[in-house]
Amino acid sequence: MILKMAMVPLVMALFLTSCSTGKRKSSKRSYNPSVAEQAEYYRVQEHLIEKDLPNCKGCIHGSAHTKTFTAPLNIYEIPSEAVADLGLRNTKFDIPVAWNKQVAMWVKFFTGRGRKHFVNYTQRAGRYAPVLSKIMADNGLPRDLIYLAMAESGFTNHARSWAKAVGPWQFMPYTGRKFGLNIDWYVDERRDPLKATIAAANYLKTLHNLFGSWELAAAGYNAGEGKIGRAVRMYHTKDFWQLTKGRYLRPETKNYVPKIMALAIIGKNLDVFGFTEINFEKALDYEEIMVKGNSDLYEIAEAVELDFEELKRYNPEIVRWQTPPYVEGYPLRLPVGAKDAWDDFKDKDSVVADNFKTYVTSGQSSLAQISKKFKVPVGVLSDLNPDLSENSLDSKTVVHLPFREDHSLMADMYSDIYEKSKPKKMARSRYGHRQGHSRSISAYMKKGKRIKNPSKYYTVRKGDTLWRVAQRTGVPMSTIIRTNAHLIKRRQINPGDKLAIK
Repeated sequence: MILKMAMVPLVMALFLTSCSTGKRKSSKRSYNPSVAEQAEYYRVQEHLIEKDLPNCKGCIHGSAHTKTFTAPLNIYEIPSEAVADLGLRNTKFDIPVAWNKQVAMWVKFFTGRGRKHFVNYTQRAGRYAPVLSKIMADNGLPRDLIYLAMAESGFTNHARSWAKAVGPWQFMPYTGRKFGLNIDWYVDERRDPLKATIAAANYLKTLHNLFGSWELAAAGYNAGEGKIGRAVRMYHTKDFWQLTKGRYLRPETKNYVPKIMALAIIGKNLDVFGFTEINFEKALDYEEIMVKGNSDLYEIAEAVELDFEELKRYNPEIVRWQTPPYVEGYPLRLPVGAKDAWDDFKDKDSVVADNFKTYVTSGQSSLAQISKKFKVPVGVLSDLNPDLSENSLDSKTVVHLPFREDHSLMADMYSDIYEKSKPKKMARSRYGHRQGHSRSISAYMKKGKRIKNPSKYYTVRKGDTLWRVAQRTGVPMSTIIRTNAHLIKRRQINPGDKLAIK
């Protein structure tokens, strides 16, 4: 039997201020312990290794199978033609799995050109999929949602998208905070596989309650619930595959759901697809010690005879070199066996982080100016320099910075603050988009008919595109573009614009 647990209700309305260079409130008020407290439950030795998991032969451990299917979850069986075509052995899932051109395309990719990617994902799945599966089951959700995490990140804790989504479940900052994850200068709990999965379970449950189907819930996870809600209203259907026939959803979202299904098909039939020699990573297991806030991880690693990088691997949510200074104690994970070394370590108070870089002002300055110079939040500087005034610093004032004294400011640990600014990227994107827009408009101008002396106009609504206006009015898009070229050649249409249509 699967061990059940009454999960602690998730605090969903607690938001943190982002790590901007502006002033923020005290960190002590913004730390949310609810997800962390739940995550402490998930330990391999005591709770995680479920005896029936290996009963899914040829599966990634954590996959749903006959002995884990429990009401009220539905059991879905892949269509018989796919079973015959592919020779599948495991044909039942607790998420919907279709067989069509889109799914077949992804199966072909992951067993062909993308085979190396799938092998890497599957090897990491050995470490994380069992615990992710259990968290889903404990929340009453399908275990096969582990394949959504596989699609998102390949079970990589440090995965980071171009849009700055982070972690195994690729949470954006706003959504991560909304579902209880702490994100600030010192920690980013989107990177923690346990805490992020608890948040993802609550988000997926919210999406499924909203749309009533796992296909739309998954699409909403990718595109946002607002986008999918608008698509449902626009096309008057809750059938995901019908929505993909329209032009409103991005190709990324249209491909996302079939990608998950393909990963599930292969992941539950590894031997059928020739993945017979996977070197699964050892399942996540750890021991915990309680250390003080603002403890130096380098000194802790030395005390327990670990490499710093290994200690960080067990605590991926700590993004700098010390535990958050605004908490009294922090539960730190260690490999099994390392706790004894910590227990034997006598001088536990000696691991305080105090080896900070310093900056000496060359004239009148302020913490805001130093914040901008080093791209460090003002609140962090204030906490490190409690005796200094934020607004007026004399020349030759010594200011502590949150960088370790022996670190380069360009070290990987600080790479997030030296990324290229988003406005430049967006400007390049807009420039490229304008070029494409102009070429497309020119093509329509050549074949369109211009309406002379128009007598009827259409007022552009929110979400309208030129294609959508043409569909609503029955007027060819080329005609709309040619007639309204004075507006459309300059920019895209906006709500409130009046387009001549007759």
